[in-house]
Amino acid sequence: MSGYFEGILVLLAVNIVFAYGAFLPLSAGQLNIGLAGFAAIGAYSSAYLSNNFALSPMIAIPAGGLFAGFVALIVAVPILRTRGIYLALATFALGQVVQATILNLEVIGGAAGYPVTAFIRLPVVIGFAIVVILFVWILFGTRFGIAVTAVHDDERVADLMGIEVRGFQIAAFAIGSAIAGIGGGLYGHHFSFIEAQYFNIALSITIVLYVLLGGTQTVLGPLIGATIFTLLPELLRASAHWRYVIFAAGIIVMMALRPQGLITGAQLRRLFDWRGARDGAAQSEGSRA
Repeated sequence: MSGYFEGILVLLAVNIVFAYGAFLPLSAGQLNIGLAGFAAIGAYSSAYLSNNFALSPMIAIPAGGLFAGFVALIVAVPILRTRGIYLALATFALGQVVQATILNLEVIGGAAGYPVTAFIRLPVVIGFAIVVILFVWILFGTRFGIAVTAVHDDERVADLMGIEVRGFQIAAFAIGSAIAGIGGGLYGHHFSFIEAQYFNIALSITIVLYVLLGGTQTVLGPLIGATIFTLLPELLRASAHWRYVIFAAGIIVMMALRPQGLITGAQLRRLFDWRGARDGAAQSEGSRA
C-alpha cells in the first residue's frame, strides 16, 4: 500500500474515533465544540507518557484518553449548567483555554510542537477505531443508551421517569471526551508530531459535522458521516481548487434535504423489519412446500 493511501485510511480511522467522541454528548443533547481541546489533551499526554516513560502506545494512548475524560469530568459540572448557545460558547472557550495552555508549556514543546518517538502503523489505528465503534455500539444497547436517548428527546419527561438527567449528561460528556483523547493519541503516534495549532475550533466544528451529516439517531451515523467527510474531498481531488466548493455545496444541499442526517433510527427499523418479514415469508413458503 502506498504512503498516500495509508495516510488517507489513518485519517479516516482517526476521524471515525473523533466522530464517536462528538456523538456521545450530542446524543445527550449537548453541543460540544471544544472537542479538539480534549483531543489535544489526549494527544499530548499520551505522547508525554510514551516519550518520557517509555510506555507502549497501546498503553499510553488509552491512558491519554482516560486523562482527557478525567479533565472533562472535572469541568463538566460548571459547564453543563449552561444550555443551548451558551453551552456551545462555554465549550468553545474551554477548547481555547486548552490550546493556549499547551502553547505556553515548554515541557511539551509549546508553540514549536512536540515530536512523538513511538510510532504506530495503520493496523493498530484501525484496531483502535474498531474497538471504539464496538464499545459505543454495546454502550447504547445498555440502560445508559436508553437513558441518554430519553434525555436527548425530552429532559423533563426523562426526569419524571426517574432518570438522573444531569448524571447521564456528565457521563456522556466525559466518555465522549475520553474517546476524543484516544483519537488525538492515535493521530500523534502515527504522524510522529503534534502541535497545538492543529487542535483548533475548525477541527471541533468539523468533528461535529461528521455526526450531523451521518445522523445523531443511530450509532452508525458517525461512521457514515466521518467516512463521507474524509473520502469525498479526496475523490474530488481531480477538480483541483474547486473540489472544496463542490464538496461544501453538496453538504449544504444534503443538510437542506436531510436535516436529520443520512441515517435515522426509523430507516434502520424499517430495514430490519423488512428483512425479518422477508425471512419469515421465505420460511412459511418452505414449510408449505
